[in-house]
Amino acid sequence: MIICPNCGNEELPGALFCKECGTQLTDTARDPTLAIPSSIADQIRQEKPDQVAQNVPPTPNDARLSLFLVDTGEVIPLEGLSEYTLGRSSEDQPILPDVDLASYHAYDYGVSRLHAAIKVSQPNVVLIDFGSANGTQLNGQKLSPNKPYPLTHGDIFTLGKMKIQLLVNR
Repeated sequence: MIICPNCGNEELPGALFCKECGTQLTDTARDPTLAIPSSIADQIRQEKPDQVAQNVPPTPNDARLSLFLVDTGEVIPLEGLSEYTLGRSSEDQPILPDVDLASYHAYDYGVSRLHAAIKVSQPNVVLIDFGSANGTQLNGQKLSPNKPYPLTHGDIFTLGKMKIQLLVNR
């Protein structure tokens, strides 16, 4: 078991984030990070100066996006729109989210009716929290409301306590 250093919650081996408080769990058994030689880094900067300056990795123009619900293993494909609102439907709600997470127990996870949005403006993808009651985190960091944050393949974000991983399918 892995013990969360923030709240003491026990997680299964291999967990990346604490499901109670969202703290990123570190694994000391991982290989150390290697530095990219400066000659290669300089070459990358020369090839794509706009993307390096923005520090936003691109999403391929022909890529399709999917949301992987970490706790259930479900995959929700995102197709046909340039912006997807995420949330849960409820009775008498006049505005519905594009991605309705109600059937995935979103209420129990603390997902707001209109919680956040994913915007696709090629070649970038961003996540925006709508000032939700239980907040949004991206890779363990709490997001400020109404501010875009870059998303890339493999990023994990939480809506309340619902963990979702962005998948870029080529």
